Amino acid sequence: MKPDTIEVRQLRMRLCHPFETSFGVTEERRVVLVTVREGSLAGWGEVTAAEGPFFSHESYETAWHVLCDFIVPWSLGRDFASPSDFPPVVARIRGHRMARAGLENALWDLAARQRNLPLWQMLGGRRREVECGVSIGIQPSPEVLLEKIAEAVESGYRRVKIKVRPGWDAEILERVRREWPGLPLMADANSAYTLGDTPLLRSLDAFGLMMLEQPLDWEDIIDHATLQQEIETPICLDESIRSADDARKASQIGACRIINIKLGRVGGHTAARAVHDCSMERGIPVWCGGMLETGIGRAHNVALSSLENFCLPGDVSASRRYWSEDIVEPEIEVTPEGTILQSEAAGIGYRVREDLIEKLTERLRTFTP
Repeated sequence: MKPDTIEVRQLRMRLCHPFETSFGVTEERRVVLVTVREGSLAGWGEVTAAEGPFFSHESYETAWHVLCDFIVPWSLGRDFASPSDFPPVVARIRGHRMARAGLENALWDLAARQRNLPLWQMLGGRRREVECGVSIGIQPSPEVLLEKIAEAVESGYRRVKIKVRPGWDAEILERVRREWPGLPLMADANSAYTLGDTPLLRSLDAFGLMMLEQPLDWEDIIDHATLQQEIETPICLDESIRSADDARKASQIGACRIINIKLGRVGGHTAARAVHDCSMERGIPVWCGGMLETGIGRAHNVALSSLENFCLPGDVSASRRYWSEDIVEPEIEVTPEGTILQSEAAGIGYRVREDLIEKLTERLRTFTP
């Protein structure tokens, strides 16, 4: 696999509804896509960096810079026997995993298309059907939140995640539990609390949550281990886990009982599989987190979720929850039973709508050897 062209482009896409977390409100996305072409075939990857450096140090602007000035020039003209040969090429770059994942995942898509294999099979996946959960941001009122949860339950989603922050936590969860006593429910704090909030976080045990995601600092595992000893609810780590080594250390000290794997956060499919394998060896279940992806990033998430240890519903919901018109077809859909079926088509399994992408493109750089 020796790409003859690499394209980096930025799209501007508006979400169907604003999405609010403890970081702030997102109404539109500037999406960076990477296209790797060889002959008549193309592989596509998506950079999941947000508009500002809040979830991590990366933003779409830093990703553009690192891709165009380092990652792509270093990758041009190389012959990759496997997409897993890519990480050593950019190993000198510290961090910037989302930028790296954009190109690596495009290589995975291209390699699968060249071999006429579905990406999920090339990754070693076993799950032909992926269980889906839904992530619901902070809402203008509890009543609006309850309406959105009702819609998700009616649509068949197998798990509901709600965002929490100080002042939007225990009372909100109590209202949800009163309405749906048996609903598989989790709360995501995006690092909004400290150990000083332990009494409050302990009170959340009363709601029988599947997990409490990333309650403390985004780089921490030590305080999470302390908190896990103080609460019954399983802690799920997200931002703190950027590699298999992070997963090993977190497991070793008891910082979590569940791990969220996000492709961009860990740096692409090669690293994601390593985190998956490390977690499975230690008996820690994993699930696939979302970053408001377009259909391209979403399709990569669906393929990743086919791996054996993805045994909890992930944030791999339908395109229509986020976009009035997605850039893949068919758009990604969830069955009435709350699942997504793996595609048998080569690569990510969906046709990329290059005509629509052209219309949405704000800037483009094309690289050739």
